[in-house]
Amino acid sequence: MTAASALQGQAADDRAAVVTVEGGGSFVQGAGDASLLQAALRGGLGLPYECSSGGCGSCRIQVVEGEVESLWPEAPGLSPRDRRKGLQLACQTRACGNATIKVTLDGHCVPKVPPRVMHLTLVSARDLTRDIREFRFAAPGPAEFIAGQYAILRLPDGLRRCYSMSNLPNAEGYWEFQIKRVPGGKASNGLFDMAPGAVIGLDGPYGLAHLVAESARPVVCIAGGSGLAPMVSIARAVGADPARQLDFFYGGRTAADVCGEAHLAGLPGFGDTLRYHPVVSSLDDPLSAGWTGLSGFVHEVVGRHQGDRLREAEIYFAGPPPMAEALQRLLMLDLKVPFGQIHYDRFF
Repeated sequence: MTAASALQGQAADDRAAVVTVEGGGSFVQGAGDASLLQAALRGGLGLPYECSSGGCGSCRIQVVEGEVESLWPEAPGLSPRDRRKGLQLACQTRACGNATIKVTLDGHCVPKVPPRVMHLTLVSARDLTRDIREFRFAAPGPAEFIAGQYAILRLPDGLRRCYSMSNLPNAEGYWEFQIKRVPGGKASNGLFDMAPGAVIGLDGPYGLAHLVAESARPVVCIAGGSGLAPMVSIARAVGADPARQLDFFYGGRTAADVCGEAHLAGLPGFGDTLRYHPVVSSLDDPLSAGWTGLSGFVHEVVGRHQGDRLREAEIYFAGPPPMAEALQRLLMLDLKVPFGQIHYDRFF
């Protein structure tokens, strides 16, 4: 049996769709796949992507043959020009039957850990700040991912949101997330309202801004808001080697928003090779009264503190879009840090 006929047989058995990439192989979109992107990655194809949520536009495809449905027609990842050209976002598109798409595959995007769909049970939750809570979920099998990756959580009402893991892969099956409550945010508020024993779905892992295990360079982690989670995961992985230098910057709007030190304090080399730098941007806020530490926007503090040394480091960052954009300008344009040493996933 050929590979193509095997896929056709699997599609028939699962009542799924075979999707062919022009010049790049095929994959099956099954009933558990929310989008073409997730199906392609599960099938081991390197379909380009970053955010998996319709914002970045990295997963643009051309549908050559077959019928598809758009899960979010207004997704901001498509420009008016993209729409005029008939492009789709693979992360917001499902095939209604067998289809053919056109996209340039990227070997860098082939998953090192194949994403899976599973159910998680909430074990515990604890507050880290006034609006960031750490959730611990248990799965029936091992938690397999790379430090710095994220997963798509599906709430009981069907809402799906991307959140990064803050712990390390483990055989016990624990998945931990540090999530910021967003005023009016349906997903974050739904999670905050859950009690231990609640069950949600997980699809993952995803993300390309994970730890580069092969590198021996010094590491700089920069986080803001709930961008803390993937940076804590990376720091925990790097911290296993106390000889490797790691500088961890966390930016909060007020002193009451600063967190992260407790997660790092127990790691080898803390205070020596592993250094934590909290930064507060709003000194005039009453919640910052008495703050005597670093102040300003976190990207500016990183630039002043690290300077040209950033060119020799592996740099990981996660946080709100304005912080990420400012860091991109600082690192790529101002300091000319080699692009391959800068690691971040774009979220909007």
